[in-house]
Amino acid sequence: MAYAPTVPTAYPVNRAVTPVFDLVYLCFGAAAWAMAGYKARAWFRDRANADLGLACVMTAAVANVFLLSAPSVYRWFDGLVGVANLAMVFLYSSVVVFATGALVLLLRWTGSAVPPRAVVAAVALAWTVAVVGFAVGRPDAVEHPRDFSTAYADAPGVVLFLVLYLAIFGAGLAGLGILCPRYAASLRGSWLARGLRVLAAGCWLGLAYCACKLIGFVFSWAGHELYWLSNGVAPLTASVAALLVLAGFAIPAVGPRASAWRRFRRLRPLWREVTEQAPEVSMGQSRWTGWWPFANLEWRANRQMAEIRDVQRGVRRHVEARALEIAHVKGGAARLDDWQLAAVVEAAALRRGLLNQADGHVPESAADSVVVTTGAELVAEHEHLARVADVYHLPLVDEVLAELREETAAQRR
Repeated sequence: MAYAPTVPTAYPVNRAVTPVFDLVYLCFGAAAWAMAGYKARAWFRDRANADLGLACVMTAAVANVFLLSAPSVYRWFDGLVGVANLAMVFLYSSVVVFATGALVLLLRWTGSAVPPRAVVAAVALAWTVAVVGFAVGRPDAVEHPRDFSTAYADAPGVVLFLVLYLAIFGAGLAGLGILCPRYAASLRGSWLARGLRVLAAGCWLGLAYCACKLIGFVFSWAGHELYWLSNGVAPLTASVAALLVLAGFAIPAVGPRASAWRRFRRLRPLWREVTEQAPEVSMGQSRWTGWWPFANLEWRANRQMAEIRDVQRGVRRHVEARALEIAHVKGGAARLDDWQLAAVVEAAALRRGLLNQADGHVPESAADSVVVTTGAELVAEHEHLARVADVYHLPLVDEVLAELREETAAQRR
């Protein structure tokens, strides 16, 4: 059928809200495409990681859904190709790509004997039938960017198209929604586990969207249109679900970098102070010299910690054992917990060691160790040293140093 842009829509449309929908969907689409580009960049560096490649394709599919959901983009695309509502085919095809990726991930993660290629082939066949149903069953050339399902509820070919779309989409969502929490439980609170749980929430909310659409079909066939459900609640639910899915994909990538940035910022004052007094340990790489402040965050945070530890080891022989004793006593009196106490003791020892080193003083009874290690993974070690940075100039540490100065002065008299 020929494209007829002058034909009015079959149902009233509030044109005043179109710019709002354009703005919302285009902003979400831009963010989604940025995430897809970021994942594609990571995938190009590790092309053997098939799961990362699938995540990249699925993220791009969600981004395309947001882009084509903008009414102006929808109408512009249809005007460009000359076929009304063809944008809906591409929009739903993007959803099917996402669902297919979800099914393939399901098979890979569960170690199923069903080959992923067979699933892809089956989905491709079903979707071909759906597109043919759209092509032969579309009754007019009226644009329906926001009420497509209700406008064509009586067109058998389009109903076939919509039902197959919901079946494929629902199957992918259900499989991923069941599997993600199970997989997340084995990851023990990692950023990937958090992302999988958010992704699962998006999948379950997506199933609610499918339910709203199916209910709308049933009532339309019964002669009772539920426009508010099919064209109001369902799209809103789908949009929130898509945002949760994007967040689920983003959290494993953004979370560790956000943590690294936080550690980097917390360690920086301490690193700056101790390396100024011992510049020989610094490679000068922990400073921000590039145009992008979030580049190499993990490496920069690790470098900061390594240089602080080098300073601590260098001043170890300049720290009196008495410094640790006083810090323990005062920390205990202040009712600090074990983590806070360890941080205060280490901060006091480090400050005392740097002062004694500057004076050239080497005590007779040096501390056995002034470097406290957690014995846990690197993130925990970072957190401990960040606590040292937090308490480095606390009045409690000043009191420890003041008492040491008094004792040293009394011994010299």
